[in-house]
Amino acid sequence: MTPARAHIDQVLIAPRYLAGGGDPAWITAALHRACGWSHGNDPLVPRVHLASPDQQAMLRLDPAPDQQWWTLQHARTATGPAWSVSFGARTPVEIIAAVTDTLTHPALPASTLAADPYEPLRQAGWHEAEHRYGLTSPDGLVHFEHFTDGGNCWFADVVDEERHERVWRAYFGGNTPPHLITAFTRALADETPLPRDRLHVPLLGRRHQRTTTRHVPAAAVAFAIEDRVKELAARGTPTPPPPRSPRAPAPRRSR
Repeated sequence: MTPARAHIDQVLIAPRYLAGGGDPAWITAALHRACGWSHGNDPLVPRVHLASPDQQAMLRLDPAPDQQWWTLQHARTATGPAWSVSFGARTPVEIIAAVTDTLTHPALPASTLAADPYEPLRQAGWHEAEHRYGLTSPDGLVHFEHFTDGGNCWFADVVDEERHERVWRAYFGGNTPPHLITAFTRALADETPLPRDRLHVPLLGRRHQRTTTRHVPAAAVAFAIEDRVKELAARGTPTPPPPRSPRAPAPRRSR
């Protein structure tokens, strides 16, 4: 029997939006074990449905080839309308988790709830691109925009222009609480690289990736999700804050 390796190679990928999807358990295990979200028990289908303890929110992971893989929906409440967000298959789970972690946080400061979704991008040097609205990443690979004509929604598109192919898209309905969108843009603009297994470095966008390899304890990788669950559980009982309307942006074109 081959002894277990004490250390393994791990690749750090920047920019983080090109790191690939990662392990879905980073989100699903955290919601179920740390935040009390329930799930069905159908092992014969490759889908995951998780419902919040109050049954107001539903997360679906549905690997349909031509659709967004991740969908988070919240029902209408006495204090706000229904809303939904979705993410493509290659959206890094760490970026999606920024939204779900914020949604389930038991107590957020008022300054966070009133945040402007564009602000983290501006602070990270994102700019207005010529002939486009919204903001574009410094490398030109990501565009984030708020559409108000013909519908109200927010989009983030990550595009490999060399191959003329979209890497992934994030969609936020116009009624999505702005602090959740801001949590997303903050994670999107974060310059911290994301770790991935060296055998699972994505091909799409590879020309634009900056990678380094590190030798890490195998136990640290094996227990990363367990440590994350414990950290989230220590926050307390999740009580999502009521939705708020985002600050009115500059006029945007229709989609």
